[in-house]
Amino acid sequence: AAVVIKSGSAVKIGRGYYVTNYFSDNQTITVTVEGYGVYQYSLDNGPWQDSNIFSNVAPGSHTVRVRDTNPDGCSETIITGAEVVDYPNFFTPNGDNFNDFWNVIGLNQPDAKIYIFDRYGKLLKQISAVGKGWDGTYNGEAMPATDYWFTVTYSEYNGSTTVIKEFRSHFSLLR
Repeated sequence: AAVVIKSGSAVKIGRGYYVTNYFSDNQTITVTVEGYGVYQYSLDNGPWQDSNIFSNVAPGSHTVRVRDTNPDGCSETIITGAEVVDYPNFFTPNGDNFNDFWNVIGLNQPDAKIYIFDRYGKLLKQISAVGKGWDGTYNGEAMPATDYWFTVTYSEYNGSTTVIKEFRSHFSLLR
């Protein structure tokens, strides 16, 4: 009797992934695909693994590759733009085009709200997560080198629902 093995390229469910534990030291990318194959996963051209979960992922944009383990399997599915969220601890707005703006890293959500405050709680700037960020000024005047606080309101998808969350922390402006 002939044995039939179903095989096929992975098909993304939604955008193909979700990230959990934003702003933590243990952010996780979970790959969401379906199809007939038995799949393996690779993050940023790293080693292949059987698990669809990548833990302790560094901040920034990542690429995930999915392949069928069947040697006669189909082509790889590539998922780009898997964003892991964090923020820089400092920035140096001195015009050298390096760390001249402060913004959250990897929060590719146009509806996210980021508010920056001075140490007294005065709102200095509201910025977009998808823009350049804050240039270290208030009403056109350079702010002093010190710590500043921020609040981010964003959405996080956990695989079944989207939850609105808020994160607060601080960073330093260095001159």
